[in-house]
Amino acid sequence: MGGNQTSITEFLLLGFPVGPRIQMLLFGLFSLFYIFTLLGNGTILGLISLDSRLHTPMYFFLSHLAVVDIAYACNTVPQMLVNLLHPAKPISFAGCMTQMFLFVSFAHTECLLLVLMSYDRYVAICHPLQYSTIMTWKVCITLALTSWTLGVLLALVHLMLLLPLSFCGPQKVNHFFCEITAVLKLACVDTHINEVMVLAGALSVLVGPFFSIVISYVHILCAILKIQSGEGRQKAFSICSSHLCVVGLFYGTAIIMYVEPQYESPKENKYLLLFHSLFNPMLNPLIYSLRNKEVHGVLKRMLVKERTS
Repeated sequence: MGGNQTSITEFLLLGFPVGPRIQMLLFGLFSLFYIFTLLGNGTILGLISLDSRLHTPMYFFLSHLAVVDIAYACNTVPQMLVNLLHPAKPISFAGCMTQMFLFVSFAHTECLLLVLMSYDRYVAICHPLQYSTIMTWKVCITLALTSWTLGVLLALVHLMLLLPLSFCGPQKVNHFFCEITAVLKLACVDTHINEVMVLAGALSVLVGPFFSIVISYVHILCAILKIQSGEGRQKAFSICSSHLCVVGLFYGTAIIMYVEPQYESPKENKYLLLFHSLFNPMLNPLIYSLRNKEVHGVLKRMLVKERTS
C-alpha cells in the first residue's frame, strides 16, 4: 500500500443512470418483485416444513435453495431500493465488504446446492432401489452443511485478498450493489491475483459443477427413456425439467458474467447480474410450484384446511 494514497471509507453506488420518474417506477417494480420473492420462497419453506409428505431429500435441498434465494434478495435488493430513492447516499466500506462477502457466499452455496439436487434426482431415477440407503438424512444434512461451509470459505478467500488492497478513488462503484469485479476496478494497486481468483472461483463452482449436472442428466435421460409406464416417465420428466429450468437460468447468467471476459462490458454484466440476483430468486419458487403436482396438492390441502377451520 502506498503512503501517498488516501483511504476510502465509503463508496457511492451508481445504480441506474435514469431520471427521477423512471427511478420511482423502478422502485415500485423492484419492490413488487422483492415481495414476490419473499412470499414465493417463504411459501415453499412453509409447505415443506408443515407437510410430512414433503419431508424427503429432494424437498430438503429445495428448502435450502429457498433460504439462499431469500438471503440473496435480502442482501442486494434493499440497497438497490435505497439507491433509487436516495441516489447520492453512500455505503460504508465495511458495509460494502460485508455485502460483497455475503453475495459471493450465497452464490457459491447455490451453485453447490443445484449440484446436490441433480445428484438426488440421479440416484432417485437411475438407482431407485438403493435410494433410501444412499440418500439418508445423515448424508443429506452433511451435504447441505458442506455446501454452506464451502460457500462461506470460498467467499472468505476473496475477502481476505480484497481487504489489503488500497482504494484511492474515484469512490463510485458502477453497480447497484458492491459486486466484487466492480469494486476491484477502484483499487489503486495491481489486482491481477484477485482477478485470477475470481476466474478460478468461477471455473471451480460454475463450470465444473455445471458439467457434472449435464453428465447426471445424460444418465437420467437414458434411465427415463427406459421407463415402461407413460405416467412414470411423465412424472420423472416433470420433476427434472423444473430443476433444469432453474439450473439453466442460474448457470447461464453466471457463466456469461464470470467466465467470459467480464471487464469488457460492465453495463451488460450489470444488467445480467440484476436478472441473476432479482429475477432468479423470484422465478425459482414459481418454476418448482407450477410444475410440481406434489406442491400443488399440499397447497390445496392447506387452503381447504384453512377454509374449513
